Amino acid sequence: MSWFTNLPSWARWSLAAAVGMFVLTVVQRVSGTDLLTEEGTAQAMLRWSIPILLAGLGGLYSERAGIVNIGLEGMMILGTWFGAWGALNWGPWGGLAAGLVGGALGGLLHAVATVSFGVDQIISGVGINILAPALTRFLSERVFSGEAGGSVSQSPRVDGFGNFTVPGLADFLGTIRDQEIFWISDVAGFSRGFVAEMSWFTLIGLLTVPLSGWLLWKTRVGLRMRICGENPNAGESLGVNIYGHKYLGVIISGGLSGLAGAFIVLELAGLYRGGQTLGRGFIGLAALVFGNWRAIGVLAGSLVFSYPFGLSLVDFNAESSGGATRALLLVIAIALAGVMVWAQRSGKRGDAILAGLFAAIALVWYLGTETAAAWLPNTMPYALVLIVLLFASQRLRGPRTAGLPYRRGET
Repeated sequence: MSWFTNLPSWARWSLAAAVGMFVLTVVQRVSGTDLLTEEGTAQAMLRWSIPILLAGLGGLYSERAGIVNIGLEGMMILGTWFGAWGALNWGPWGGLAAGLVGGALGGLLHAVATVSFGVDQIISGVGINILAPALTRFLSERVFSGEAGGSVSQSPRVDGFGNFTVPGLADFLGTIRDQEIFWISDVAGFSRGFVAEMSWFTLIGLLTVPLSGWLLWKTRVGLRMRICGENPNAGESLGVNIYGHKYLGVIISGGLSGLAGAFIVLELAGLYRGGQTLGRGFIGLAALVFGNWRAIGVLAGSLVFSYPFGLSLVDFNAESSGGATRALLLVIAIALAGVMVWAQRSGKRGDAILAGLFAAIALVWYLGTETAAAWLPNTMPYALVLIVLLFASQRLRGPRTAGLPYRRGET
């Protein structure tokens, strides 16, 4: 498998996606469903992946600058409130800008605590996660309670961004889908979900991936931020403003998390409501680890983690009522069987036995039930990241000094 590891990052993820689509095609033929590669499933997955993607990219900037940010959830909560407030006053674009600023303020608070005062990064992040819900409830009582449709826990309804379809490409993919060619038509139908009825805010979220990759790996400021996470003492000796770049990374982190919160309000819910982030900030951290601290890897992780939930939205509204989600158990069993073979060929007998055991459990679960439980899609993202950490931890490498305190002049 050395040829695979020698491929560029984008090529590895593209090849993995192609293999994954082939598995989905085979499984849905065996399971008697057509929802695994359906256009609506792709659209739901994409919409629900954007908050996770933006939070994960926020964590990427912060950790590349050497600061662990588990306060992404709290910054996202700030983004939901400020996004609703901005949209009420200045429309959707005002909501987007206000959500970004609200999250960035949370990032600034985290940076002041951890960079300037040396507060433990985990404690500071937990503090922000506790502070944000209380602060937004207080603000809602002062601002939204007097508005029609508003209360202490929610805002009036707000307008979102419009949708668009890529002309030509959507029709081309639809034509291939209708040919019913094995695997190829499934790929085309699923891909059409990415170019038909897409929100403009979704496009903005997707564009942050190449922008982040370029900024962090192709620019001078990105190199300096990465030095802060790898060897700040060496950077200091070369004249890099370590504190300034740590501040920059954490503030960008908060801003992206705020955008994630604004997306939930403007595109998924249509209003601010307390508790609506549902732990997506933590799933964003899981996507960061899954993606090995790379922008395109975070995108892949956010899509993988959102797929079960997107499928369940389509599945439980269809006649199958959980049948397609049940088929994911067979997909997991096949994936774990592949991990077992890889571990055996790599001489990791313990990993091979463990992967085989999990594969057998997933297969028995699939064979022993007709429909999936409603709670299964919500637990799959966490199970997936545990599997990744269990079997691929040796290949994962985060920034070397992320989480470690840094004081200027100390070695």
